This record gives sequence, C-alpha cells and structure tokens, in this order.
Amino acid sequence: EEDGQKKECKLWKVTIFGYPLSIFFIVVNEFCERFSYYGMRAVLVLYFKYFLKWDDDFSTTIYHTFVALCYLSPILGAIIADSWLGKFKTIVYLSIVYTAGQVIMAVGAINDITDGNKDGTPDNMTFHIALSMVGLLLIALGTGGIKPCVAAFGGDQFNDDQEKQRSTFFSIFYLSINAGSLLSTIITPILRAQKCGIHTQQQCYPLAFGVPAALMVVSLIVFIVGSGMYNKTAPSGNIMVKVCKCIFFAIMNRFHNRSSQIPKREHWLDWAEEKYDKLLIAQVKMVLKVLFLYIPLPMFWALFDQQGSRWTLQATTMDGNFGLMVIQPDQMQTVNPILILIMVPVMDFIIYPLISKCKLNFTPLRKITVGMFLAGLAFVAAALVQLQIDATLPDFPSSTEQQAKFINMVNRPINITAGKYAFQLQGNKEYNRYDLSFDLTIDSGSTETIRLPGGTRNTIVIVEEADRMTNIKFGDIVAKPEEGANAIRFFNGFGMTLNITVGEEGFGNIVSKNMSTYVDVPQGTAKFVIKNAAGSTCVFKREFGFGSSYTFIIPPNVTFEENCEPHIKEVEDIKANSIHMAWQIPQYFLMTSGEVVFSVTGLEFSYSQAPSNMKAVLQAGWLLTVAVGNIIVLIVAEAATLPDQWAEYVLFAALLVLVCIIFAIMAYFYTYIDPVKIEADFANLEPEDEKKKNLEMTKKDMVENHDEKKRRSSNEGKIVQTNF
Repeated sequence: EEDGQKKECKLWKVTIFGYPLSIFFIVVNEFCERFSYYGMRAVLVLYFKYFLKWDDDFSTTIYHTFVALCYLSPILGAIIADSWLGKFKTIVYLSIVYTAGQVIMAVGAINDITDGNKDGTPDNMTFHIALSMVGLLLIALGTGGIKPCVAAFGGDQFNDDQEKQRSTFFSIFYLSINAGSLLSTIITPILRAQKCGIHTQQQCYPLAFGVPAALMVVSLIVFIVGSGMYNKTAPSGNIMVKVCKCIFFAIMNRFHNRSSQIPKREHWLDWAEEKYDKLLIAQVKMVLKVLFLYIPLPMFWALFDQQGSRWTLQATTMDGNFGLMVIQPDQMQTVNPILILIMVPVMDFIIYPLISKCKLNFTPLRKITVGMFLAGLAFVAAALVQLQIDATLPDFPSSTEQQAKFINMVNRPINITAGKYAFQLQGNKEYNRYDLSFDLTIDSGSTETIRLPGGTRNTIVIVEEADRMTNIKFGDIVAKPEEGANAIRFFNGFGMTLNITVGEEGFGNIVSKNMSTYVDVPQGTAKFVIKNAAGSTCVFKREFGFGSSYTFIIPPNVTFEENCEPHIKEVEDIKANSIHMAWQIPQYFLMTSGEVVFSVTGLEFSYSQAPSNMKAVLQAGWLLTVAVGNIIVLIVAEAATLPDQWAEYVLFAALLVLVCIIFAIMAYFYTYIDPVKIEADFANLEPEDEKKKNLEMTKKDMVENHDEKKRRSSNEGKIVQTNF
C-alpha cells in the first residue's frame, strides 16, 4: 500500500512544460462534458415540440424547468464533495449518473421501439415521455453536481508556487467550455436534421442525443484514466453548511432573546457570537451584503436562457437559407458563443479603455446595470422581428367559421356565387371566409348548400362530368408545416391513375379527379417523378424555401415527356417563410453584449467583495440566480397567457427594465469594501480579544476559587458545631 502511495505521488508530480500532467485529463474531460450538455440542450426544445408533440408553451416550461434543476443541483454537488466524498469521487459517481441520463434520453428518442404499426408515429408516447423525463432528471443531477467540482479540482493540482500556471489553466479550462459549447451547437442540429429509422425515416433525435451520450462516456473514461495522477484532497467540510448554520443560530438566538429588556446588538448576525468567532460573522456579513444585491439578478437570466427556447422556436418560422449554407433553427444559438469570443476582447481592450479615457466612472455595478438594460433591448428587438413574422403568417379561421378557395378544372371561365361572394373563376381563387354553411351556385345551375367544419381550410375543385358542373371538397392544413418543411400535395386532373414520388417519399396512387395526401418536402430543389398506369414517366422539379404549402395540379392535357414542368400548375396555400434568420443577429448581439458586461463583471465584483474562503458561497448564490431566472420564465409563460408572442417579449423586456431600475437604486446606496483589509483588521484584533478572554477567564477562576474557599470554611464550621 505504501509503494502504491509513493507511485501515485510520483505520477502527481509529473509535469509537461511546467504544468501537472493531470490537468490535461481534466481539460479534455470538461470539453467532452460541455459538448455533451450543450449538444443535447441545443435540440431539446425542438425534440419536445416535434417528437413528443408538445405545444410551444409546454415545451418552453419543461425546458426551463430542466435548466433550473441544472443550476440548483450544484449546491448539492458542492456539499457532497466538501463534506463526504471529496471532489474526485463526486465527479466520478455523478458522471456515471450523468452518462446514464444521456443514454436514456437517446433510447427514449427511438420511435421504432413502440411503433408497432410502422407508421412512423410511436404507439405509446407515455413510454417515450417517461424515459425522457427520467433522462433529463439524471442529467440535471449529474451536470449540476459536477459543475462546482471540476474547476476546483483542477485548481487543486497546482502547488502554491504555481500561481501563474494555475491562472493559465483556468483560461484554458474556460476556453474548453466555449469550444465544447460552440462545436456541439453546430454539430448536433446537423445530426438532428439527418433522416434515420428502421421502419420509417424520421428526424434523427436518437443520433442527436446519442453522440452527446458517447462524448459523456469518453469524458468519464478520460477522467478515470488520469486517476493515479491527481492530487486528491480529503473533504474538509463545506463552508456553505457552516455559513447556513451560523445564520440559523443567529436567527434562533435572536428569537430566544426577543425580550425588550435584553440589550440590542448592532447587527442581527451578532447574535451568533455566543457560538461563532467574530471573524466568521464578519465574513458572513460581507457575503450577505453581496447576496442582497443578487436579488434582482434572476430577471436577467430569465431573458438570457430563452435563447434556447423561445428564440429557437421563433427561428423555426424564418428563412434559414444563407446562400452558401442552410442554417437549422437550433444552430442559430451558435451566434452567442461566437459573439462571446469576439465581444470579450472588444470590451476589455477597446470599449472599457475608451470609457476610462472619457473619465467616466464605469463601476462594476454600473456595468451590471448596463448589461441588464442591453438584455431588455434584445427582447425589444425580438418583439420587432416577431411582429414582422406575424405579418407574413396566414390568417387561419376561428372555430366559428371556415375558409374555402376554389379551383377551376374546366377549360373556360365560370361564374360562381358562394355565400356573399360572387366572382368569375378562371384558374383559382384565394381563400375567403364563410359561415359553417353557405349556398353555392355555379354558372346558372342549381344552388347547393355547402357545409364544412368550423376552424378548417378547404379547397373546392370544380370539375365537369357529363356536361354538368360538380364540386369536390378537400380539407387543407390549418397550421404552418413543422420544422420548416413544405407541405406538398397533387390534384390528379388526368384521365388515369398516377403515381408520384419525391426522393424516398411517395404520394401513393392518385385516382383521376382526386387529391393526394400531404407530403413534407425539405427546403431545396425537389424532383418529383410522375408515372401513369401505362408506365410512362415525366419529371417535375421545383425549388422550395421554408414552411410553405402548395397544391400542384396535373391537367388533363399533360404530356408524359422527359420534363412535364410547363404543364403543371401550382396553387400556393401557405406562403414560405420570408423573414430571414439573419434578422435574429441584432437581438443575439444585444443579448451577448449584455452577457459579457453582466456576467463577467458580476463574477469579478462578487469575488472582489467576498472573503477568500467564501468564494464557493457566492458561486452557489450566482448559480442560484440562474435557476430562479428559469423559474421566473415558467411563472410568466404560464400566468401571462398572452395571445401574441411579441407581447410576451415586450412583457419580459418591461419587467427587466423595471428590475434594472430597482437594481440601479440598490447599487447607488452600496458601499464598496475591501475584504482583505477587514480580515487583516480582525486578525490584528484577535490577540487583543484573546487577552481579554484570558483576563476574563482569570477573573472568573479567581471568583470561583474564592467561592470554593468560602464553601469549604463554612462546611468546616458546620462540622465543628456538630462535634460539640
């Protein structure tokens, strides 16, 4: 055992370029773990919406619940590491939990598991939801639990004389975080967009979750491989627990001594003096002073974390074609880490020095205020973009009405009277609103009452049969196609059955004077192959954008040549997304600028205002503000129930501006302190306190000895009297 300890000690001392070899395992571990977390999170809200079939609001709610748990569990992880297991074992055990969660998520996303009838839709959605929720819970416990341990464990690998190397390590460590985040938010949406499946080809969520799961396995293996090289410090007790006990004792002691006759103390924490030393109490006072300033901060995170939920959902209704590349909605989140890499040096080397030259006192608290204001502006920008998107969306019918459009398949113009509308129909007519039943007259023929369900869109095709005009009714889609796809269908006006395919998808056999089902066709150039009963084929090509719907009409006179495109007529049912995703860049720019000013400055301010042994408490408090911010999103999203998304964006912006004003007032009255000086003052006072304590103890002993002598002499007197 002694030889093993010596060997481990030698391995720990192995260095490369002056750095402990062990830190390279820690950096690789962190890169893989962050890739795993951000990769899974990038596609999560779309998984909720398109695979689990949840609506936007419920998807947002569950997403932010998960993020809140991820930022609540670090407190638990820190307590476990510092009080019981130590950092190394905590990282290993919780990484196993984390990996299990990622694997369960990947398995839960395989629709073929419960797709008994092989129609592409899971037959038991409850099973998939249950697996997904268990997986997310384990991931939240794992990623949150190891979050406060990994960076601190890396710092433990350095000696006291390696301050420069330790500082460089933390820079490399945070670079690995951003690198993992950036790469994963680019790669996993691409994996999600692939088609995979045993029975039917679907969006490949199992691959999008499976690759992060594999990276988490690699992360765990790499970390364990370096086990013999680590400096593993034993758990020495958690300072957060000590702080909480001190605060609790002060409150209870004050409650027990609430009588008006008992003298008041300068600060309520001074009631802990009976059990805790004055230095600890002073340190807790400094921490609580900073934590009080944290109270308004969750509102910033409430807006910031909606980049992965509301903003991603907003991107699904936009045009992602950037010419050289097509951006997936969930890939727009990569704008944030890219801008961070640009904005941090810009702020540090250009903006802040310019402000300093202008002799403006841009204090940390003022920077935080500006960061909050910029986040509010980002949501105003998001609201403006949403208004533009809403203007391009179809006006779908309410439940008390329906919409109908007419298509003329007769070789001459016809006169139509439909309800209150009268018009001449040459080719096709745009949608009109009608009551649930209306009278239809074609040319001078007899009047027919048309009855259609409320809240529906319909296409009424006019055909001629045996010199008589008749109408055929077909139901249309009443929502934008999902995931930016294009809903395409064909009407067969040809005299025989046709079979149409596009890629691996088929429209089936379409009989004469009938409509095919809708098939989702992705953005880009689609090649339709039309085949008649005689075996003749023709090809029809069409370029599509995002989110449109078309009905293509095959006329009676179509000729089956190599290219039948000139003969095919198109009817646009829903316009393609016309607002470009690039319009989201201003809101991402404002939000990232706010993050750089707010988050970096906030951590710097907190560390400068806290005692050296209380950094972990402030780190826990900072992470807690992120968790509370996500809980605020849940409350507002569920309670507000605003009909328009732009109004919700404005509401969040207004709330943040209000909180920003409150924080500015709090910051105005805040007095900056020097914790090092205060601790040094207490250290100088300690000898005097010890002298006073010793003097008091001496006096107390003298009094007790005097009382003891009196008792003895009294007892002796009593004994003498008894003898007489």
